[in-house]
Amino acid sequence: MPKLFIVPTPIGNLEDITLRAIRILKETDLILAEDTRNTGKLLKHYNIETKLFSHHKFNEHKTVKSIAERILNGENIALVTDAGTPSISDPGFLLIRECIRLGIDVECLPGATAFVPALVNSGLPSDNFCFEGFLPHKKGRQTKLQSLVNESRTMIFYESPFRIIKTLEDFSKYFGGERKASVSRELTKVYEETTRGTILQLIDYYKNKSSIKGEIVVIVEGNKE
Repeated sequence: MPKLFIVPTPIGNLEDITLRAIRILKETDLILAEDTRNTGKLLKHYNIETKLFSHHKFNEHKTVKSIAERILNGENIALVTDAGTPSISDPGFLLIRECIRLGIDVECLPGATAFVPALVNSGLPSDNFCFEGFLPHKKGRQTKLQSLVNESRTMIFYESPFRIIKTLEDFSKYFGGERKASVSRELTKVYEETTRGTILQLIDYYKNKSSIKGEIVVIVEGNKE
């Protein structure tokens, strides 16, 4: 029976992909990619010649139904994003929901996602945590932060290098500057870095850093009071 395969891809190091994922990408009729140029590099590395089709947040509302129809008509299709597991702060949810609604089999492979190594590396409690992804840039940002003030679980956030200082300053305002946290960036890559300390210490570190690059995962200690 044809199905939709959700295939995690490396978040940096191209070796971080499972043998099963490589096989699925080779055997499927089509690969849906967030950015065909990025995915093309991965496919070339593993000599995968499966056709690519662009599927991203700007067109997924329009393409979901036609993709589901292709699966119903007998095609096996794999969904990938630029890095990590589809649907985790990346496109994928709408297509998965539509396939489930239509009774199409959906199979998600285990694999890379950025927040797990960042959480483990942080040294903060990892037995009970909440994943918040990207904070709203403007509307709803203060409301979201206020709702997390009393959160007792370890909190996980994604952030860009352009907003990391502002986000840490917001964390200091709402959670307190002495709250423990860690910032991981460039995970699995050559310049991988995890910095740990209080939120105030992390603000000071990044304000004095000449250049900040790479996607970032911020882990914040929960409220212990």
